[in-house]
Amino acid sequence: MTTATTPKGERRRRALVAAAAELMQQGGFEAVRHRSVASRADLPLAATTYYFESLDDLIIAAVEFSGNAELDAMRRRVDHVTHRRRGAESTVDLILDLTLSDADDSVGRERLLAHYERLLVAARRPELREVQLRLRGAFDDMLGDALRRCGRQVRAEQLRRLVAVVDGALIGALTEIDPAPRKVARGALLEVIDFVAPSAER
Repeated sequence: MTTATTPKGERRRRALVAAAAELMQQGGFEAVRHRSVASRADLPLAATTYYFESLDDLIIAAVEFSGNAELDAMRRRVDHVTHRRRGAESTVDLILDLTLSDADDSVGRERLLAHYERLLVAARRPELREVQLRLRGAFDDMLGDALRRCGRQVRAEQLRRLVAVVDGALIGALTEIDPAPRKVARGALLEVIDFVAPSAER
C-alpha cells in the first residue's frame, strides 16, 4: 500500500478536497490555490502537490466533491417523496424544495452562484466537462424520479427543457439587486410544468 492510499493519506486527501470545495464556493475558482487550500485544510503546503499532480487535478476533485454533496442532499429528499398525483403548484413547490430549499438566504445564494460558476467554467475547460456531465446526468435522473412520484410523465428531452427553464430563471434572478431566486424560478416553472411534465394518464 502506498502512502497516498493509507488511511492517513486518504484522510489528508479528503481534507484537501473539502477545503478546495469550500474555497471554491466562497470565492470562485480563483480562490483555489495550493497555499490557500493547504491553509484551510491545516496541512503542509507540500501536501497539495504530493496528493495531486496539479492544481487542475485538485480543482476537478473539488468540483466532483461539491456536485456529489448536492446530489446526496437531493437524493435524501427525493427518497422521502411519496407517490401521489400532484397539481401544478404542488409539483413546482416540491421541485423547488428538492433543489432550492435555501436559495433565498445568503448562504443559499452563494451555493447557487458556485453551482452555476462550475457549469460555466466546465464549458470552457474540457477536463471538467466530463465530471459536470456525469453530475448533470445524475441530477436529471433524480428529478425525473421526483416527477414520476408526482404522477407526471417524464421524457428526457422535456426534462432538459424543464431544467433549462429553471437554470435561465435562476441565473437571471441572481443578477438582480434584490435577488429572490426561488420566487422567480417558481413563476417560470408554473408556466411550463404542465407542458414539459404533463400528468400521467390514470
